[in-house]
Amino acid sequence: MNRVTRPAWVPEHVTLAGNIDVMSPTNTRIRLAREVAEALAWGQPVVALESTLIAHGLPQPDNLVLARELEAIVRSEGGVPATVGMIAGEPVVGLTNAELERIATSSDIPKLSVRDLSPAAARGSDGATTVASTALLASRVGIRVFATGGLGGVHREARDTWDESADLTTLGRTPIGVVCAGVKSILDVGATLERLETLNVTVIGYRTNRFSGFYLNDSGFAVDWSVDSPKAAAEVINAQIHDGGVVIGNPVPVEEQLDPELHWRVLNEGLNAVREQGIRGKAITPFLLDYFRVHTGGASVQVNVNLVRSNTRLAAQIAAALSPGVVTPSSTATPPA
Repeated sequence: MNRVTRPAWVPEHVTLAGNIDVMSPTNTRIRLAREVAEALAWGQPVVALESTLIAHGLPQPDNLVLARELEAIVRSEGGVPATVGMIAGEPVVGLTNAELERIATSSDIPKLSVRDLSPAAARGSDGATTVASTALLASRVGIRVFATGGLGGVHREARDTWDESADLTTLGRTPIGVVCAGVKSILDVGATLERLETLNVTVIGYRTNRFSGFYLNDSGFAVDWSVDSPKAAAEVINAQIHDGGVVIGNPVPVEEQLDPELHWRVLNEGLNAVREQGIRGKAITPFLLDYFRVHTGGASVQVNVNLVRSNTRLAAQIAAALSPGVVTPSSTATPPA
């Protein structure tokens, strides 16, 4: 079997081989796309992408169109995309085109956070990975940058429900840079920032000292640190001395944000609907996002699509700045079959 050279920064537990099987520290097999393995081995930029956006974020066929567009954006910046998901019980970093379509068009694809990976694997299930599970799997194989829309966080009324996304605790112990438009604005942003601080997750603004507000340009909260270029963001990731994440808040431009008055009105109405219908736990976020879609006439979906495109491009630029290798068009031009 032909093995490829390991760059110094790829963890020792990752086996980069001519086949595409990687063993994690827990002996769970992770399938790594050959193209991604070769890019990591040669020190070329790789960007992880989540699959929950594909399975649950948009209606068909728009979800598959966007999934392929995000991969194309990474390639246009000289990087290799690695969309993460689970296929027939096997965690995969670097879904093929056929697997992207399988996730996008199948019904009842479960949403898998970190705690769901093992039962889904044991059952041989397909699954879409969340921010938490995508970050974990990507980091395990040596990927250093991940693009998403918005983070999960502390839910409103969490003092009574204790409802907090696993994204936060996972990022507290996972060394990866996450480019996002902040925390989903349906959540308690202030409490989420406090939890990120407690968990030692580094939070920086991209060309702003304000924390991004997901649908809105500004969440109403400040950040202590900011960077003004992909290179500067890469330097922060490189300088990280503990096994924790770096959240890079990339705000949606003011001219592309959801109308703030409409946002707050729909949010308050949606929260009332949550209470009236007794919706709890992980069902709250998809309910509220769909509530926004319906009651903004689709405007919230367009904002979400625009911001994830922007985040993906920035993530690819940061990955390129991190890359110790030389990017060549031939190495990134052709997607896997």
